[in-house]
Amino acid sequence: QVQLVESGGGLVQPGGSLRLSCAASGSIGSIITEGWYRQAPGKERELVADISRGGSTNYADSVKGRFTISRDNAKNTVLLQMNTLKPEDTAVYYCYYKVIIGLKVMDYWGTGTLVTVSS
Repeated sequence: QVQLVESGGGLVQPGGSLRLSCAASGSIGSIITEGWYRQAPGKERELVADISRGGSTNYADSVKGRFTISRDNAKNTVLLQMNTLKPEDTAVYYCYYKVIIGLKVMDYWGTGTLVTVSS
């Protein structure tokens, strides 16, 4: 079974940086989209960034210029580099893979990693 495991979360000061990593294991199919979502206290889950099979990226307006999504194909991993972190970035971050297996499109989610930005 496909499993996504996030790592890299933690406590950081405002203005600091973190790198999140999501490693996929199992019989993952052909990747359509990889991405990161987050859910802050009292807020709905929102898209942070994603990257398509062809390399096109999308970012939430609130993180443009600060966050960068990338892939490490050799390790079957999607990364999120987060710079100039702000308290409003505090959230549980979830990685997401949309894949196609045979003729079926499947969505896979990680279990989340907590990012806390606080002084």
